[in-house]
Amino acid sequence: MDKKKTKKVFIQGAIPPEKIAQSIANHQSKTNIGAHSIFLGQVRADEIDGNEVRSIEYTAYEDMAEQVFHEIREAAFSKFDMTCAHIYHSLGEVKAGELCLFVFTSSAHRKTAIEACNYLVEEIKARVPIFGKEIFEDETHQWKVNK
Repeated sequence: MDKKKTKKVFIQGAIPPEKIAQSIANHQSKTNIGAHSIFLGQVRADEIDGNEVRSIEYTAYEDMAEQVFHEIREAAFSKFDMTCAHIYHSLGEVKAGELCLFVFTSSAHRKTAIEACNYLVEEIKARVPIFGKEIFEDETHQWKVNK
């Protein structure tokens, strides 16, 4: 396998639905693909101590995070027979109901696409130095704990 170029992962603000639609459309010409798996992470309006989350403000050590994203993506290509893998994550404020993470995998077969997508999501949550500050309706905030 040739070493792949590091891809830009971060998007400022919420991930627009048009980006997802365009990603799907871009793969229609790739006739060796038989399956795609997509994970969409969305900001929840959790209620914590009687206060509702209005948005999450994402920050990251960008250079370090981009490198970890690259390592995770490369490991996934070594582990799974994928055709494509795309990852996008938000930076900045993302409102409740908006998308903050988009993971898109493609393979000749559905099982591989699904397993690779799940692997990528779990590795991202465990390893990438991204931090989310929950901003509440009353303007208070706290650092989010990943679950």
